[in-house]
Amino acid sequence: MTRQEDKQIAIPLPESQAALEGVFVRGEGEEPGGAVVAPPHPLYGGSMDSPVVAELCWACKRAGYATVRFNWRGVGASAGTPSGDAGDADTDYGVALDYLAETVAGPLVAAGYSFGAATALRTARSNPRVRRLLLVAPPPSLLDAEALAAFRGRALALVGEEDAMAPAAELATLFSGEKRWLEVIPAADHFFGVGLAEIGRRAGSWLGADA
Repeated sequence: MTRQEDKQIAIPLPESQAALEGVFVRGEGEEPGGAVVAPPHPLYGGSMDSPVVAELCWACKRAGYATVRFNWRGVGASAGTPSGDAGDADTDYGVALDYLAETVAGPLVAAGYSFGAATALRTARSNPRVRRLLLVAPPPSLLDAEALAAFRGRALALVGEEDAMAPAAELATLFSGEKRWLEVIPAADHFFGVGLAEIGRRAGSWLGADA
C-alpha cells in the first residue's frame, strides 16, 4: 500500500470521547468486502506498524478488500492505558470491526497476528458478516477452540515452521476438516524475520480463491 492510499482514522471507543488510532485503505469494486487486521500484544511492542500486519493488509488490498488496521488502547495515538486483558482487546477489535462494517457493503474478514489473531477469532463469533478468518501465528493457549468450531466460514492459519509460541503440531487438530486450513512457512519463527513475503503470497492466494 502506498501512503497515498492510507486514510488516518479515529475509531470511537464505546461510551467515551476517546478513540483508537487507525488506518483505513479503500477496497476495489462496487461492493468491496473488508478486513480488520489486529496487531500483536500491546505490552510487548505490538502495534499496527508491525511488518506482519502491513503484509496482511497488503494481501487483503491485492484481493480487493478494504482494510482497517489499528493500535490497541494506549499504543501510539490510541487513548487509554495499554492492557493485555482479553476483554479490553475484544472491545478494541469490536469497535474497529463495527467501523469497517459501516464503511463497506461486502463480507468481512477477521484477521490478526499472534495475540491479535486470537482476538480476531473471539470477536468474529458475534458478527455474522465475518465470512473468513485469517490468523497468523495464533498461540494455541490463547485460541478459543469453541469459537473456532462454531465459526461457519473459512479459516486459514499461517504459522512458521520454527515457531515455538504457535507450534504447527498443536494447531493442526484445530485447523483440520472442512473449511479449515493450516499452512506452515518454512524456516520462519514467530517474528517472521524469514518468510514475511510468503505470508502475503499465501494469504493473498487464499483470499482470492472462491473455493
